[in-house]
Amino acid sequence: MNRSFFEQKNPENWANVLKKDTGGIMDKNDATFTPIFDGKTLAGWHSVPRLPVPRAPGEPGPDTTTEKYRRAMQTSGKWTVEDGAITGRQDPTGCGYGGYLLSDGLYGDFELSFEAHPDWPADTGILVRASALGSQGFQILLDHRRSGNIGGIYGNGIGGFHGINFTLDGKYDEQGKPIGLKLEDPSNTIEPMTPDKPALLEYAATGEQFLSIWKWNNWNEFKIRVEGTSPRITVHINDMKISEINTATLKHPFYNATTVRDLLSPKGHIAFEIHDNDPGMGEARWAPNAACRWRNIRIYEF
Repeated sequence: MNRSFFEQKNPENWANVLKKDTGGIMDKNDATFTPIFDGKTLAGWHSVPRLPVPRAPGEPGPDTTTEKYRRAMQTSGKWTVEDGAITGRQDPTGCGYGGYLLSDGLYGDFELSFEAHPDWPADTGILVRASALGSQGFQILLDHRRSGNIGGIYGNGIGGFHGINFTLDGKYDEQGKPIGLKLEDPSNTIEPMTPDKPALLEYAATGEQFLSIWKWNNWNEFKIRVEGTSPRITVHINDMKISEINTATLKHPFYNATTVRDLLSPKGHIAFEIHDNDPGMGEARWAPNAACRWRNIRIYEF
């Protein structure tokens, strides 16, 4: 942790920060954290369609005349507040088209704390520094489905880089009901874990470490730290550090820090995702009645 930075910004809190620091992440109950969800309404949030965008800035855009694009424009997902949690579903149910829920506020350097509870399968994520489209930004993965990763970092519309260190699959009982997570058998994956993916990360927990803290069919706490013009992003889940990436020095064939800085503002939206289905995975990406839920959403701005 950069002591001089915090001493200058919050000298009165420095002693408390020292006590609460867990690898660069502060305690969500610190008085400096501010709720950005009131637990009752979607005030301060708005939804947008999940539209295709170029893989990276400067690449050709999607064909906006297709039927797929037209249908994607017609829904931004169904976002409700249920039992004190933001809840996202495809709309209409099982339509195969997703959406984003964006914060009205724009955030630059911050720590974000929230709890998430995804169904299986539900392919979602949390974007930071997101553009007004929602689909351009740094995505913290919550791919709660076969061949998915949770806690890794993806370049959504900013190069398509995929910083992950493991992929997951479901465990099923004799009746075929999902009962937990396991590490995926590499021979059966639909998204191979190639060596370049973990190499993008400055820190990467193992799949075994992740499974030791993940709570199946329950709430899991995420803490995300974002700092810098081309941000360093650190992800903790249930107080375990899962990943860290430095996008200022990131090397990837389709990522360019300068062009991404030109595309994304120094401050951007926070976005929750409902993923589309696709011909390859279909309902294995997002089940017809699946939902993801987010609650206790708080932020500390530097």
